[in-house]
Parts: sequence; structure tokens; C-alpha cells
Amino acid sequence: MSLFSQLEFRYAVHQLGDMPPDQGAEVAFAGRSNAGKSTAINALANRRKLAFVSKTPGRTQAINFFDMGNHCSLVDLPGYGYAKVPRLEQERWDELIGTYISNRNSLILLIIIVDIRRGLTELDRQMLAWLAPSNKPVHVLLTKSDKLNRQEAEAMLRQTRAELARHPGEATAQIFSGTEKTGVREAQALIARWLKK
Repeated sequence: MSLFSQLEFRYAVHQLGDMPPDQGAEVAFAGRSNAGKSTAINALANRRKLAFVSKTPGRTQAINFFDMGNHCSLVDLPGYGYAKVPRLEQERWDELIGTYISNRNSLILLIIIVDIRRGLTELDRQMLAWLAPSNKPVHVLLTKSDKLNRQEAEAMLRQTRAELARHPGEATAQIFSGTEKTGVREAQALIARWLKK
């Protein structure tokens, strides 16, 4: 996928005033800390270290913008829900992420990374609520599918799709494993399709 092969880091945004111009098309990645967001981004880009993978959750503290060419960007949002991050920092992330998702015109697709063993959490539902007024599409990657057997994974996929059916915009989900490359091509094709609209 040529879109992903030319990904290059562009900006790290720590506060709202530093946002790049709201133009072009952006696909944003969000998810709980330790749900496998960095691993998923690296798998999609077929790179090992494009997004930083840490054993310590909560390391992504800024909104990171990656240029994909053709006025398209991949946006890595800070992981949420990690208890050891100070409360003030969590509130700053919430404002940063919430404002980006609610107000960013160039955001055309939100990818939510969900650990398949947990399913959608209250924090994931908060992300969906922020996105709902815009009617923008969301796609859930149920990561770490290699940790479950096929029947368990399919059951969680059905459960997730049933919950997403209540989302006002287009909402889809798939099984994904960054380590075993399960679902990588499917996710690449979906993202490319939205970027070309």
C-alpha cells in the first residue's frame, strides 16, 4: 500500500494552539493505553519503529501527525485511561483529544484500538460520544486477537458490531493482530478507501 509506505513524522502537538492547519484528510488512531495502538500503526505502515511501542502505558503524550502524501495524514492520539498519569495531565489529554475529535474538519475516519480481551470500555464509548454529533465514520480494530481462539474472537467481534450499530455514523469493526499481521490488509484497504473519497 503506497499510502502507508511513505508515512513520515511531521508534528507533535502538546496544546491546542499548536495544531497544524485544519485541511486535507486525516485518519486518527485512538485507544486505551496498552491496547496495542503503536503496534497496530507500525503493522499498518510495515515499519518497526514508526510509532513508539512501550511496555509502559501512557508514553504517547502528544497528538502525533504523520504525513502520508497527497494532503493525507495519519494522526496518533495519546492513549487514555492509564491510572498512573497525573490527574492534571489526564485532563489536559482529555481536552486535547476531545477538542480534536469534536472539532477537526479534516478528520475523516476515527480508528479506535480495542484489546479484544476487554471489548469496548467506557472510555472507548466516550470517544464514540465525542464523534457522534459529526456523523463521521469509526472503525474498531480488535487487537491482540492472537491471545484468543477463533471462536472467542468471533464472539467479541459480533458483540462489538452489535454495540456499534447504535452509533449514528458508519461504524465497523474487525479482528486484528499486529504481531501476527491478522487483518492488516483489510484495515489498510478500508483506510485507503476513505482517504480516496
